[in-house]
Amino acid sequence: MRLTVRDIQKKKGKEKIVSLTAYDFSMARLLDDSIDLLLVGDSVGMVCLGYDSTLPVTMREMLHHTKAVGRGVSRALLAADMPFGSCDTLSKAVRNAFRFLKEAGADAVKIEGGDGHTIQVVKGLRDAGIPVIGHLGLTPQRVVELGGYKVQGKTPQAAEKILTQARRLEEAGVFSVVLECIPAELGRKITAALKIPTIGIGAGPHCDGQILVLYDLLGLQDRIRPRFLRTYAFLGAEVKKAARKFRDDVRKGKYPSSRESF
Repeated sequence: MRLTVRDIQKKKGKEKIVSLTAYDFSMARLLDDSIDLLLVGDSVGMVCLGYDSTLPVTMREMLHHTKAVGRGVSRALLAADMPFGSCDTLSKAVRNAFRFLKEAGADAVKIEGGDGHTIQVVKGLRDAGIPVIGHLGLTPQRVVELGGYKVQGKTPQAAEKILTQARRLEEAGVFSVVLECIPAELGRKITAALKIPTIGIGAGPHCDGQILVLYDLLGLQDRIRPRFLRTYAFLGAEVKKAARKFRDDVRKGKYPSSRESF
């Protein structure tokens, strides 16, 4: 039975929320029994589709990958990123979010930012019965505006702005908020100030949970290696090793053998 929004919220202050991104059926099946919240992130654009940022990712691509992950999930709560441009108006946001839930099998959507427009979108989605996760700090969809992939909230004024946005998102109805690339002390302060769970990625150890990009955790990409990343396996090297071994066996006539032939 899948975890619910309430299950995630009840973990605050009791048990750390464990979250990863996922982009396909096979990985979703492997992760499902260990992870509380699986996010089909628009990071799919960079780790699977070869884009230089998350900005080119489309609704069509996000729906495709969310459907695949949804087929592999039976326990974890499944959330999907609203891609860039998918919620520039409230009516478009509601229409697109409904597609994630009705067509792709997601349980919730995630929206970046905390400005006035985003707050109104969150309220509209909640009024429509769509669970929403917020996302503050480094918001990759606004990386050009932010001046690159940099730690946010380093000055007192910037930290206060993020804290205020977090409170407003909570009031608007998000059931959790991702905090990305902010100082650990600010992560602690926001976590203490909110009744909803915080999920950190480069936001220190005090958040109510942690999330990483799956391909980063598994060592399957090395284009970007942020300071907060801990790699738990180095599968990229293993994949290359296996491919070279297969190449050598084919060229030397060692594969297939008689046992592997009909």
